[in-house]
Amino acid sequence: MPEPSTTRLNKRMAELGMCSRREADDWIARGWVRVDGQVAPMGLQVAADARIDVDPKARGQQQEQVTILLNKPIGYVSGQAEDGYQPAVVLVEERNHWRGDASKTRFAPQQLRGLAPAGRLDIDSIGLLVLTQDGRIARQLIGEDSGMEKEYLVRVTYGDVAADVQSAFPRAQLMRLRHGLSLDNQPLKPAQVDWQNPEQLRFVLTEGKKRQIRRMCEQVGLKVVGLKRIRIGRVLLGNLPVGQWRYLAPQERF
Repeated sequence: MPEPSTTRLNKRMAELGMCSRREADDWIARGWVRVDGQVAPMGLQVAADARIDVDPKARGQQQEQVTILLNKPIGYVSGQAEDGYQPAVVLVEERNHWRGDASKTRFAPQQLRGLAPAGRLDIDSIGLLVLTQDGRIARQLIGEDSGMEKEYLVRVTYGDVAADVQSAFPRAQLMRLRHGLSLDNQPLKPAQVDWQNPEQLRFVLTEGKKRQIRRMCEQVGLKVVGLKRIRIGRVLLGNLPVGQWRYLAPQERF
């Protein structure tokens, strides 16, 4: 009989939605993970039917992790500082905490530890940027198998046309934006693209290639003059002011 296939424990825990791989490695190193009743060593391979139990201390640590929703202004990069521009995480401080935040969570400096963007938003774009300490949310938003919807409002011009662009822009090119373009030698997944008003398109994407919307628009003769992300999954930017942030509430789900 063939040997049953196994998976590395940290990967299996991530697949089960228990934590991120990095988090799993930390828990295993602390002796917080048992497989079939035995404390698991680092690097263990497990079968699909292995029973994995996690110490309550790990769950407690996980509950303290925060996810932050920021309305990123123009001029900040999503991730690491580059070309003299600051990363968006520098805006996560007490004075920029939105007063309209309904969350009961209070800001504390340890919330910045390991806080990382779950996805990118260009330096010249504004809107919803998610920063999280929770590897499960990062995987949900940017994991290889993520199909999370992201919605954008995109102001455009078409050649010399800056007013009533909708009337000047060919219908066939709008259809190409919805399906038929490629980037980096790969066909893009179908997108929802509609006119929000005569100068503004609404895009809903389920993938996130670098500068994707701007590059899509270039291929059909449009120039993006303003781009704002307003939704990720079921979480809306709403009334959150530019440059301010709030916590993802306990009952909110992407």
